[in-house]
Amino acid sequence: MDRCIQKSRQAIIDAFMRLMSEKEFERITINQIAEEANVNRGTVYLHFTDKYDQRGQCMEAQINELLRNCMSEDNFFHVPSKTALLHTFEYLEQHASFYSIMLTNKGGTVFRNQMETMFRQSLSEHLDSINLDQEMNRDIMVQFLISAAVGVLEWWITRSMPYPAAVMVEQFWNLLNCGVEGHERTSSR
Repeated sequence: MDRCIQKSRQAIIDAFMRLMSEKEFERITINQIAEEANVNRGTVYLHFTDKYDQRGQCMEAQINELLRNCMSEDNFFHVPSKTALLHTFEYLEQHASFYSIMLTNKGGTVFRNQMETMFRQSLSEHLDSINLDQEMNRDIMVQFLISAAVGVLEWWITRSMPYPAAVMVEQFWNLLNCGVEGHERTSSR
């Protein structure tokens, strides 16, 4: 992509995020985005069909990047290493403003749902590639892991990250291992 085109696209995305931090999504207009980005309306429409498309593309890009970060060393959903979890929480800290805006804005449920959908797809692909314990109900496992992961991440972000990433990793790791150890004790009976 041409550098000038990339710059104007990034300016539009940055303007959109600034507006999202100031007002409800439904009150944002393409004119406001264009004005904030210092481009004309036509330039906004070259990159996005409307503000819903822009929001969707921003969310998808960030969630995909989060998933790539989560799964860089291990698979996030198959009891990853503490190092992989730490990289994930550190990534969230570095991009806290985006996640906070998306989760606290009135359209937060749209973002949360998209996060769950993308995590579900990734987790389902992983479960298809492994030999799942026959005692484990796949649907229940998927729902549990997604609810737990997204819920903890959302809680941490919307509360302005009250604990450092290292503390969150330690707690999350312990919770994951309790579930695994509890299942192993039940399975070995």
